[in-house]
Amino acid sequence: MTHWLKQVNFPEDIKNMDEKTLKQLAKEIRHFLVKSVSKTGGHLASNLGIVELTLALHYCFDLPEDKIVWDVGHQAYVHKLLTGRKKEFSKLRQLNGLSGFPKPNESEYDVFAAGHSSTSISAALGIAKARDLKGENNHIIAVIGDGAMTGGLAYEALNNAAKENTNLIVILNDNEMSISNNVGAMSRYLTHLRTDSAYIHAKESFQNFSKKIPIVGNVANFIFEKMRFSAKFMFLPGMLFEEMGFHYIGPVDGHNLGELTEVFQNVKQMRGPLLIHVKTKKGKGYPYAEQQSSKYHGVGKFDVKTGKPLSQSDKEDYSAVFGKKLMELAEKNENILALTAAMASGTGLLEFQKKFPERFFDVAIAEQHGVTFSAGLASQGMTPVFAVYSTFLQRAYDQIVHDVCMQKLPVVFAVDRAGVVGADGETHQGVFDIAYLSHIPNMSLLSPKNKWELEDMLAFAVELKKPVAIRYPRGTASEEFERNREKIVYGKSEIIQKGKEVALLAEGHMLSFAVEAAERLKQQNITAFVVNMRFLKPLDESMLKEVANCCDYVVTVEDGLKQGGFGSKVLEYYSDNGIYNVKVIRCGFPDKFIQQGTTEQLYHIYELDGEGIYNTVIDKMALKGKKEI
Repeated sequence: MTHWLKQVNFPEDIKNMDEKTLKQLAKEIRHFLVKSVSKTGGHLASNLGIVELTLALHYCFDLPEDKIVWDVGHQAYVHKLLTGRKKEFSKLRQLNGLSGFPKPNESEYDVFAAGHSSTSISAALGIAKARDLKGENNHIIAVIGDGAMTGGLAYEALNNAAKENTNLIVILNDNEMSISNNVGAMSRYLTHLRTDSAYIHAKESFQNFSKKIPIVGNVANFIFEKMRFSAKFMFLPGMLFEEMGFHYIGPVDGHNLGELTEVFQNVKQMRGPLLIHVKTKKGKGYPYAEQQSSKYHGVGKFDVKTGKPLSQSDKEDYSAVFGKKLMELAEKNENILALTAAMASGTGLLEFQKKFPERFFDVAIAEQHGVTFSAGLASQGMTPVFAVYSTFLQRAYDQIVHDVCMQKLPVVFAVDRAGVVGADGETHQGVFDIAYLSHIPNMSLLSPKNKWELEDMLAFAVELKKPVAIRYPRGTASEEFERNREKIVYGKSEIIQKGKEVALLAEGHMLSFAVEAAERLKQQNITAFVVNMRFLKPLDESMLKEVANCCDYVVTVEDGLKQGGFGSKVLEYYSDNGIYNVKVIRCGFPDKFIQQGTTEQLYHIYELDGEGIYNTVIDKMALKGKKEI
């Protein structure tokens, strides 16, 4: 039996394959994906569902001259397999390895970097207009999922694309939500008819001929158009897109290579903006992923035969702790509402949704709307808690500023996946939220050191009656440090231990690294002053004065960028108040996008683990070996 995948390295390798061979190749690709992702982790279900679609695109179009823009980009594994990166899959999403998303600096076949949703049509339209300005005539294709079509940016782009009226192909990969019903043979027939070259030429010829007859021609053309639109209203399900100015084609069976290649070959000669509606099944070819596509959307290492994860922790993660505590609070306060942007599972809200369905809102991939919707709820006496990943909350910055903070509305932001998150890399690292939240007037920002402090902070936040955000990391909720039975006091930190010469001010779970660094310093006869910040805004000014009176060095430790982080706020406080006797050392991530890798690797590389903090302090104090008193 021929193993076709071994013979495929670049798109031209599939150009002469027949349909039977392509089908066999599709099976081999699915087998490769399941086996490979089971060893590295990654996005599985979405890639299994897009195999035939990706093959057909590479078969019909000429990459890299023709360009594909992948929305989100987590479904680009098949594309990477076909564009020279097969051997790199053993290091998928690992430090210095193959990215799980499109990266132009990784391959000339990746035209646009992605990682967040609903961007592909906008980017593809920009690329298409640049093509026009340069006098080129290549094809530009945007591939967007039905989930991403819930984002407003997609419709802004569709509207603009219709206005520009340039050649652009948008492929709607409908793999879950039914936008329209497949009306069977008639729909397939009309799809074939409208993409058939004879129909296209006949239509253009008729219009060109009719326009030459001033009166009769215009009337005839008008009647033709009315008949055409009447037929479409009767038989075609894509009138929303037609009314927006796109030629709608579909639905097309996304697992039928013959149908896909026929449509793609035909649309290459069509002009103007086109939308091809393709129906696919997430997880196709791997039963476990087909049955539980959400569970297999993003997976860690797993056993192929059983589908079960290779490593499981019996400890709760921060998302689960948050969800459980929010339910407890909601039982006592009927005004508490939970909101998410298509992340009910990821943010720990599934049980809340079941228990309080009328008080749970999933706004889909629409973070901007989610924030302003929360503001509207809050304006009427509700207490909305918007659970959202740090990296996705960035998308709603303007709404946080104007609609929540300017109006002092009591919206609680549960900022999940704050700090580095690991393998998803630059587009998903939550390292910006301290900077972009802490400078907004009326916003308060908290960070818990462990699971119990997260619970206490959430209970505090829903009673604060002000805009407030709580940031917490991805992964197992820390049980380090005893539970503090004292209530959270607004703007007050927690002193872990007192010392002199060096003060370590730590944010959230970074406290464990600060304590480790303090233990190392102790071996050098340096007793460090260690503080759990709790509040990143407002800062505990009385504590800052106290440490300045007893220490020569103040070291800030944060799981975020140094620029604009809480360390910068500490510097500003000392400068604004004329306190110049203390030197501030900031430990955080540099002014760059942080690459993929495990969190442990990243903390070590950027000297944010206990050893790194210790070395930074020793270096800044110009100490070598044991401190001499």
